[in-house]
Amino acid sequence: MASQPSAASGNSAAALTLAELREFASFEPAAQRYIKRALDVGLVREDAFKRWARNADETTSIRMHYLVYQDLKLLRGNVPDAPQEEGFEHFMALLVRLAAFDLAQDKIDNFSAFRFLYERLLGPDVRPWLPSAYCAAAALPQIRPERRKILLQSISEAAATAPGWSLRAPVFFPEWVEWVSGDAAH
Repeated sequence: MASQPSAASGNSAAALTLAELREFASFEPAAQRYIKRALDVGLVREDAFKRWARNADETTSIRMHYLVYQDLKLLRGNVPDAPQEEGFEHFMALLVRLAAFDLAQDKIDNFSAFRFLYERLLGPDVRPWLPSAYCAAAALPQIRPERRKILLQSISEAAATAPGWSLRAPVFFPEWVEWVSGDAAH
């Protein structure tokens, strides 16, 4: 007979999901929109051109997003266990390149939003590498100096120096929700 999950584990999972929902709700609307779009592109959930392009500039931006996110295929499942592991340099170079692209879009304004996105794009194994990739990308010359300051000040000392990271996979993956006006229900 299969064992049933306990009520406590169900409550714990619900609490974690609620915490992820609250975290996402705390991000600026532009960051929320960008994260949903990036997940559509990176996880190939939807046709991002149909869903997100409102004009020619956004179409161009989404095309570039698809091109840059091709590197996700190389990163998934290849997260090194330690800096001494073979391939570490290549992994970090690709991760910093992706991070620099996302930060240069001027939608992600803090480490929390960045971490939220990348945990979903690459899974929980990437968590130890995110502070380094974020700081490296945020400090690059392609990021405007005033924005660099905002980005770098957004990472807490605790996040930058964490002695360990959770291996729990994220459960909430935000998606586009069609707006339905109250009049349409009648």
